[in-house]
Amino acid sequence: MSILNPVKRGLAILACTSLLGVFGAHAANPYKINVILPLTGGAAFLGKGEQQTLQLLQSTVNKEGGISGQPLEFVFHDDQTNPQITVQIANGILAEKPAVMLGSSIVAMCNAMAPLLKEGPFDYCLSPGVHPAPGSYQYSTSADTHALIEALVRYFRSSGKTKIAFMTSTDASGQDAERGFDEVLKLPENSDVQVVERQRFNPKDVSVSAQIERIKAANPQAFIAWSTGAPIATVFKAVLQAGLDVPVGTTNGNQTYAQMEQYKSFLPKQLYIPTSVFLPHEGMFKLDSKVEEQQKKFHAAFKAAKLKPDNMSALAWDPANIVVEALRKLGTKATAAQIRDYVNSQTSLSGVNGIYNFKSVPQRGLTVKNAVVSRWDPAADTWIVVSQPTGAPLHK
Repeated sequence: MSILNPVKRGLAILACTSLLGVFGAHAANPYKINVILPLTGGAAFLGKGEQQTLQLLQSTVNKEGGISGQPLEFVFHDDQTNPQITVQIANGILAEKPAVMLGSSIVAMCNAMAPLLKEGPFDYCLSPGVHPAPGSYQYSTSADTHALIEALVRYFRSSGKTKIAFMTSTDASGQDAERGFDEVLKLPENSDVQVVERQRFNPKDVSVSAQIERIKAANPQAFIAWSTGAPIATVFKAVLQAGLDVPVGTTNGNQTYAQMEQYKSFLPKQLYIPTSVFLPHEGMFKLDSKVEEQQKKFHAAFKAAKLKPDNMSALAWDPANIVVEALRKLGTKATAAQIRDYVNSQTSLSGVNGIYNFKSVPQRGLTVKNAVVSRWDPAADTWIVVSQPTGAPLHK
């Protein structure tokens, strides 16, 4: 965590230098994009990682000349991981009638904002757990949670782990995951998957030992625990205390270096996370050449800034780039409806998470074909890809 302050200072200096170098001392007024993120509160680990990514992207875009000659500027608002505050901030932003905005990072926050967006602005939620209505002004990042769960279950089943226990938090994110799990179990390929135990817990619970003991007693071959932040730490601690030594899968909302460092003393020995295809995969499989090129630029930008990209980076990078691409095509006077129509017309837009086809997958553009399963390797201090896209094990 101590590296964040110097990094932020470095990014700020880089951004200022970029603006002066590209646009001169009398630069045009910046094109401002409001971003609502949980910069404090329980989901701050998500919001801060996404903020850092957007600051890096801002610098990158401005080095390339900005948007139609205008520098890009992200304006950050902290919703404190509180849906009520998210709505208050969103109402304030909407009063200014912007064409576009980004955020927030959690299902509950994005769901709370959705009713406000009937007439715009174009909004990209940075949570894959939101499922916006087709044709609406809200979009959702990455392959959705149901696709991620599909990839994870496919990986476990194809690896001989057919007896699975499942545990979710009782909040909006957990409820969405449980619906996704039930959908995945209905797939014909999963007819031999047996749910040996299913448990729920309140994210505010300080202990889930009783639930984990019941899961252990059911003798699962794999365990999926779907929650983020402090609640998943509670689960991981209970898993360790109970001696539940089986592969553990969790949401990509936990795929952050900050969490792996903070939780390293009680992480499951076998921790699997389904995620997008942004992770290095050389020698494992090849993606579309345009995606590979986007990923090369993405990793190079982070390396140059002395940063290590994690899932928060991937969740924020593509949505912001898609918005920038639309504005560069349409101009900075584009309306929310024009941006929405442009994005909806895209069938082969390349990003670090794959090729986006918004006609076949409205409001998202990606499917399970853009999801892989990764395993945390503490010795390498990173996630190792263990599956092909869709979740089939690499050795299959």
